[in-house]
Amino acid sequence: IHFHTMGALDYLSNFCDTVSVNTTTIKKTNRKAMQTVEIKVRMDCDGCERRVRNAVTSLKGVKSVEVNRKQSRVIVSGYVDPNKVLKRVKSTGKVRAQFWPYVEQHLVHYPYAYGAYDRRAPSGFVRNVVQAAPSNHQEETLVSLFNDDNVNACSIM
Repeated sequence: IHFHTMGALDYLSNFCDTVSVNTTTIKKTNRKAMQTVEIKVRMDCDGCERRVRNAVTSLKGVKSVEVNRKQSRVIVSGYVDPNKVLKRVKSTGKVRAQFWPYVEQHLVHYPYAYGAYDRRAPSGFVRNVVQAAPSNHQEETLVSLFNDDNVNACSIM
């Protein structure tokens, strides 16, 4: 009887160890990744700016908050959920807040293409729209004119 009871206790203790290992594993996988969330929100005065800054600063996991009133831009870095950051900004009464829709102008191929140019964008920024990459077809044609492998190529003497 003594062996049988001891075996049951060993079995139960193994079970308890397994449960505790699994819960720590679950906790580790739920941790948010460090990221930067950018929000476009119009702030007309110091009060607006202060309300928005305080709202996002108090969020759990926030490491830094940068507010640029001139660009209507709030940049939040930390272990945060982007949707919670946006929801918190909207909770200050800024219901038209949205994720930052712009990229720097020099990062796109055609900054004045339809859909990319936005007169409300801050200086040097355009809307982040999908654009076709420029074709290198002309360059390839010119290079092949002087290629030794091309039988019809021009020769330079």
